[in-house]
Amino acid sequence: MSENGTKTPVDFWFDPLCPWAWMTSRWVLEVEKVRDIEVRWHVMSLAVLNEDKIDELPEEYREMLATKAWGPVRVVIAAQQKHGEEITGALYTALGTRFHNRGEGPTIEAVVAALKDVGLPEDLARYADSDEYDAELRASHKEGIDKVGQDVGTPVIAVPGADGEQIAFFGPVVTPAPKGEEAAKLWDGTLMVASVPGFYEIKRTRTQGPIFD
Repeated sequence: MSENGTKTPVDFWFDPLCPWAWMTSRWVLEVEKVRDIEVRWHVMSLAVLNEDKIDELPEEYREMLATKAWGPVRVVIAAQQKHGEEITGALYTALGTRFHNRGEGPTIEAVVAALKDVGLPEDLARYADSDEYDAELRASHKEGIDKVGQDVGTPVIAVPGADGEQIAFFGPVVTPAPKGEEAAKLWDGTLMVASVPGFYEIKRTRTQGPIFD
């Protein structure tokens, strides 16, 4: 908790397409139950992140970015612009639950259903094929990625540091999402490591895919 008694803000940048960001987001919500934090949700885009190196990517990944990556983030940005940023977390949960937990994938049908789940107008789905709010999407993406650099992906998390400057990092990549005190232990440890000046990376080989509840 901050010095004035309010909860510590935790800024979280996500692309709803990414299953690993989804796992991390569920962990952060568990942390919110056991630590005095408040998550603020922001959009970043795998399509924007990779557009300058698209020719270096495997063909299958290029196809995924071209056909699946733009729609969901555009819909979330449009929802923010028309209905306020406070809807972002709920819409992300609805999208992620359908895309990942239920295995529906990032289809337009899943997007429409997610909008209905949170009481938003279904016609927001039309923005999946619209660049009307791409400037806002790119600005949100840039705000997050500038904190950690171009060599990482989604999610990006930023928290206030002891000196008032934000501590920002990519990840952590974790599956299944820890709960209760296990979630708190990972949070405390992540902040401890990320706050060390000059720290850049800790990693081990991933042996399994995301495990959804």
